[in-house]
Amino acid sequence: MAMHDRRTCAVLGAGSWGTALAMRLALNDHETRLWGRSTASLDVIQLSRENSRYLPGIHLPDNLLVTGDLSFALDGVDAIVIAVPTSAFRDMLEATNRVLAGVRLPDIVWATKGIERGSGHWLHEVVAQEMGPNAPCAILSGPSFAREVAIGLPTAVTVASDAAATGRKIAALFHAETFRVYTSSDVLGVELGGAVKNVLAIATGISDGLGFGANARAALITRGLHEIMVLGEKLGARLGTLMGLSGMGDLVLTCTDDQSRNRRFGLALGRGQAADEASREIGQAIEGRETADVLMRIADSVGVELPICQQVHLILAEQRDPAAAVADLLRRSVKEENVWQPTGSS
Repeated sequence: MAMHDRRTCAVLGAGSWGTALAMRLALNDHETRLWGRSTASLDVIQLSRENSRYLPGIHLPDNLLVTGDLSFALDGVDAIVIAVPTSAFRDMLEATNRVLAGVRLPDIVWATKGIERGSGHWLHEVVAQEMGPNAPCAILSGPSFAREVAIGLPTAVTVASDAAATGRKIAALFHAETFRVYTSSDVLGVELGGAVKNVLAIATGISDGLGFGANARAALITRGLHEIMVLGEKLGARLGTLMGLSGMGDLVLTCTDDQSRNRRFGLALGRGQAADEASREIGQAIEGRETADVLMRIADSVGVELPICQQVHLILAEQRDPAAAVADLLRRSVKEENVWQPTGSS
């Protein structure tokens, strides 16, 4: 990478995904600062050059600086990457705003997949509320497990922005031989795919935990994609986005591989473990658990039926027996397969 392409970047959130993205930026020769809340553990990471909790055994690039000082992390940056759980997303923006008060906003990219639970706002709406409607921003999403990104296995993701120039600039930050970045202008579609697939991954995990096999898993993925498309059409997302990396791609990944926290959470529920106990054992945010309730509120508000997501919601909100929930899905009345088509198509 040419010297004139080098930028200064801050990654906020030192979990597995934030660390992997910070590594990618550092390997692309950007000056990169990884920020997290726990100063003591961050000092250990900085000295040992390893995030032993989230990405054990992976050496951090020498030009990746780890810090617990947010003011230092944000000083003079060209781009900010937010990789915190959805529940901390608004607070992270507020803290960033306080540090950057009076300073021209750098590019902002979020790698968080979810919907704000209390308000029901999509994350691009939260960014507009906190950083202003004209903030240069984008979302990065797609089928991407952090550990595979960190060790350099081939990965493809999407960067979506309302401003084409911003999207291209952020995509160029990350793009590399083993990390292919596509651009899009469908911010809502990319957000929708990344949020809903977490709920569906819980569903497939539950099914597998109950021992229902590969046939049931394939059916849940296929009908789950249908649910994403039906809701996406109502909300104005594009078909191509939902069939792409951040939609179908991420759905298949999280529903079929045990690296997915949401799938592992579902597996535990299907095997009879309590939700809180399963969350504690996984030890990281289970975004689908937080998303299921607000997703059903959004679906109800636009008159869309999401049978699979609804059963996940009932299991989590009303402690419904997982076996009974899956049985309800299987007992739905016989009808023609309703494969989603755009409204008005034949």
